[in-house]
Amino acid sequence: MKEIQSSKNTLIKETKKLQQKKYRQQTQSYLLEGFHLIQEAQAAGVVLKEVFISQRGLNEWSAWIEENLAEYYLVSDEVLKSLASQPAPQGMIAVAEMPQKETLNFSGAWLLLDNVQDPGNVGTMIRTADAAGFSGVILGQGSADLYNPKTLRSTQGSLYHLKISNQDLAEIIPQFQHAGSPVFGTALDKEAKEYLTAAKMENFALVMGNEGQGMSPELLALTDQNLYITIKGQAESLNVAIAAGVLMFHLLK
Repeated sequence: MKEIQSSKNTLIKETKKLQQKKYRQQTQSYLLEGFHLIQEAQAAGVVLKEVFISQRGLNEWSAWIEENLAEYYLVSDEVLKSLASQPAPQGMIAVAEMPQKETLNFSGAWLLLDNVQDPGNVGTMIRTADAAGFSGVILGQGSADLYNPKTLRSTQGSLYHLKISNQDLAEIIPQFQHAGSPVFGTALDKEAKEYLTAAKMENFALVMGNEGQGMSPELLALTDQNLYITIKGQAESLNVAIAAGVLMFHLLK
């Protein structure tokens, strides 16, 4: 254990840069805030480069820390707050290493996100895909950064339970189809079908579009079938994460 009491410490200043996407990409590292996410990451075999713990965190999770961390930094509340995205950090922040890119396996159910920009929506859909039993999530161009603090919080650790990748969806959709997995889009065009008419299956991909504009016309032209959810009340639309949840649980056999 080492101690750091000042937020002006060189390591702390360098670590704080990871709050910005460009530094996360440069270093292939990201910040994890709070015990739950760090515990999930450690259990999944994620490399934790540094772990910063306040006295409160040390008091609360001492048994886990002693069993799982060979080294860590005991820091002041001021230091922890300087690293956190939330005004009241939970006592523990870690620097985690991004995983190496893996070759995609197109079997199972996959959620594809087309320019879904809100980190909370992206994180919630990853968590829901995990709950629904999906194999993975592919983030298309324009979608929120997986390692944005709000995205990470919204996943509640589900990013460690399924495969997640950043890809060009225009290139990926034909690969699913070539592998024998139909690709469902989401739209309100005249050729779209009510989602309840779609048969349940084990291998497929579901594409969800941007919060305001929906799926791009280019991707809609590539799908095998486009689906919609009938709205019975007076709301104009469903939140994209809610709609994704309805469709995922219905489609997966």
